[in-house]
Amino acid sequence: MSQNLKIGDLSRRTQCTAETIRYYEREGLLPEPDRTAANYRVYGREHVERLAFIRNCRSVDMTLDEIRQLLHVRDLPQRSYEATHQLLDEHIAQVAARLAELRMLERQLRALRQQCGAAHSDKEYGILDGLRWQTAAVRVKKKAGKHVDGRHRHCD
Repeated sequence: MSQNLKIGDLSRRTQCTAETIRYYEREGLLPEPDRTAANYRVYGREHVERLAFIRNCRSVDMTLDEIRQLLHVRDLPQRSYEATHQLLDEHIAQVAARLAELRMLERQLRALRQQCGAAHSDKEYGILDGLRWQTAAVRVKKKAGKHVDGRHRHCD
């Protein structure tokens, strides 16, 4: 490791918060940094490159488990890319499922919006009534199939 970056420097360079960097360390995605005599973390080029890799994976909505698997393959001296291809194929399928759910959601919202006309009394307002029945139908449908939740990003 040729660079000696403190966590704030690493944070600015990689556009990840210090909290996120420490989180990735705890999760085993980043190797333990060296420590100074005053017990400050000191990061090197390896950390910068690895955080860039993680950040790029997160930008395509990969989970930490998926990133962990890719890092494992990346760190192997003799790499087998079969597992990487399978992981990417599964991730693509998950994204396709989420897109289908979002398209369905868009159609439902457009249908509800079309129920809105001129101002009515509260009793006659179609969208509120539609939402009451719509949410019941969605709950039943979600129980029948697997729902793919959105992911949260740690770095922007």
